[in-house]
Formats: sequence, structure tokens, C-alpha cells
Amino acid sequence: MLDAIILWDWIGFAVRWLHVITAIAWIGSSFYFIALDLGLRKHADLPKGAHGEEWQVHGGGFYHVRKYLVAPDEMPDHLTWFKWESYSTWLSGAALLMIVYWVGGELYLLDPTKADLTLWQGIAISAASIGVGWVVYDMLCKSPLGNFPTPMMIVLFAIIVGLSWALNQVFTGRAALLHLGAFTATIMTANVFFIIMPNQRIVVADLKAGRTPDAKYGKIAKLRSTHNNYLTLPVIFLMLSNHYPLAFGTDFAWLIAALVFLLGVTIRHFFNTLHAGGGYKWWTWLATVIIFICIVWLSTVQTTESYETADARALTPEQTRLVAAPGFNEAYDAVIGNCSMCHAREPVWPGIHWAPKGVYLETHADVLRHAHAVYIQSGVSHAMPPPNAVQMQAEDRAAIVAWVRGLSG
Repeated sequence: MLDAIILWDWIGFAVRWLHVITAIAWIGSSFYFIALDLGLRKHADLPKGAHGEEWQVHGGGFYHVRKYLVAPDEMPDHLTWFKWESYSTWLSGAALLMIVYWVGGELYLLDPTKADLTLWQGIAISAASIGVGWVVYDMLCKSPLGNFPTPMMIVLFAIIVGLSWALNQVFTGRAALLHLGAFTATIMTANVFFIIMPNQRIVVADLKAGRTPDAKYGKIAKLRSTHNNYLTLPVIFLMLSNHYPLAFGTDFAWLIAALVFLLGVTIRHFFNTLHAGGGYKWWTWLATVIIFICIVWLSTVQTTESYETADARALTPEQTRLVAAPGFNEAYDAVIGNCSMCHAREPVWPGIHWAPKGVYLETHADVLRHAHAVYIQSGVSHAMPPPNAVQMQAEDRAAIVAWVRGLSG
């Protein structure tokens, strides 16, 4: 039986893989061109206007690459534009965010223990946090501060820290980190769409019209491309952060996310300096290790009330209705009997110290909150529990399926 929940999950699967594939293409081309640009060498016999060149070998062949800071004297017949990797990544990511965090907002976006929001309010905050971020960043780049790269990046980091804290005050931990990644990815794609590509089009138009292009357009595009390069690694982590409850499910998740940006800077600085012929900056790895140790320590610090106290709150009217729905008691018993030994605030299964993916399945509210995931993982599929841990009976799976399909019906 192909019900709406299963169909929607497969749609999410397709969009997620489209996002992954396009992201690989974008990140790969971004890393390649930054490394190429930093590795260019100058020679006396370079053609007029050429800034540098590099010889490369790959796949059994040799490649001779030259870079022109402005443009060659004549427009080549064939010119490859690198833009759709970026656009496709952002568009597929935006679609995935809507599928998971807007349509599934009651489960994945909103956290009633942090803020009492309706779904439409959460979606509005979600959209605003992504769009407004680009506007603020672009204004900073175009201000006098944009002429001073280091102070500019310090101010941008302060904005990231503030936004990370603010998102964690209203959203679930997963959603907060994901939205911080979406905010950053939007800056990167907007750099391509609004700055880099228009500047390149101006240069091409000048060449076709017989005019000498202004070098400032290439300089501006190069600066934004460099920003993108340093932001790439943090974005990758944030997009994968929902696999790591110690990153998104702790009291200082907002600060952990901010420190991840520093990790990205130190790692990229090492490789960028190396590609530019500046040698091995080993201090960057020492800084990376120190920051990582701070992240590990922050993941263990607790300042809020215990999980048991926080989850002891009364059920909402909607949750009360769902508890009273036909088949809930049987489904709840099935979950408690097969899942709660690992998915607990204090797991009792040997070797399990934290609930996998930060998912708790102990109370009525827990089971209601994760009904969709339980249905997919342990109802219509046998993904959970691991067969070498618990041999879940067919009637238990049937109870979960009957309850969730009854709700959706």
C-alpha cells in the first residue's frame, strides 16, 4: 500500500539526493578554481593581459591553463560558465527545507519548550532568517568595511554567533543548525547570482562591444568567491549536523555551531596558503585541535533543567487528542518495548551513552513527536530496531502502522 506518508518520504529522498549531487559539483568546482587561482605562476613569455598560468595532469592528459585578470583581447568562441552548480544546489536545498522543516514543521521545526509559535510563524521566521542574512552581508561588503577583509570577517562572525543564538531560542536544535547553514549557503549562492555572474557579464559585453573592461569587476567577483571558499566547510557540517545530537541537542549548540565556522577558516587557510606556495602553516592545525576540544567540552555542559523535568510538561490539547486516538496504546507499548532502551534520556543498552540522533522515545509526548519517523523506521520498514539487538515482532510493527494510518486517514 503506497500511502501519502511513504510517497512524501520518497519525494524527500529524491530532493535530498539531488541536493547532495549538485552540492558535490558546486563544492568541487569551487575548491578546484581556488586552488588553481592560488597556484598560478608568472612567466615573462605570458601573452598580453595574462596574469599567470599553470600546467596540470589528470586522466592521462596535460592541461595548460592561463588566467586573465580582466579578459583576453578577443572573446573566445566557446566560453564555459560555472553557475548552475550553485543555483541547482540552492534551489534543491530550499525545496528540501520546505519539505522537511515547513511541511513537517510541527515535528522538526518548532520546539514548544522554547517558544510558543504557530506553524506559520515558524515558517515566517525560517524564511526571514535566510533572506535577511544576505541583505545584511551584502550591505557590509559594499560599505567602507568591505575594503578591510579581516575586520569584515570579524563582524560577519559576530553576526553568525548572534544568529546562531537567536535561532536556538525558537527552533529545535536540528532546525537551528540547519537554518544557520541555509543562511550561509544563501550568501554563497547570492554572491554568484547577484555579484559574480553580473560582473562577468559586464566584462563579456564590453569585449563584444570593443571596449576595455574595468578590472574592478573581476576584483569584486574574486573577493566574493574567496568568501564562498572559506564558508564552504562550515556549511557542509551544518547540513549534516542532524546526524550528531552532541552538536544540535546540547545547551550550547548555538556556540558549537559558531565555533565550527572557525574550524572551517583554519582548515581552509592551511590549504589555501599551501596552494599559493606559502608553505605549511602547521599552527592552523593546532588551532583547529584546540577549537575542536572546546566543542567537545561544550557538548557536555548542561545549564538548563533536566530532560526529565522538561519533558514532564502537560500534553497540549492536540497531543491529548492523538493519545486518545484508536490504537495509540498498542503502538505506544510497541515502541516502549522495542525502542526505549536505547532512545532514552539515560539509555540502558550496553555501549549506548546517548540516544541515537537525539531521539527520545519514553513518554507519550516523545512518541507523538516522532510518530512519522517511528512509522517509517519501525512500521513499514525494518530499519529499526537493529535485528542483532531486538527482534521486533510483526504484531508490534502492525500496531504502529495501524495507529499512524488511522491518524492520516
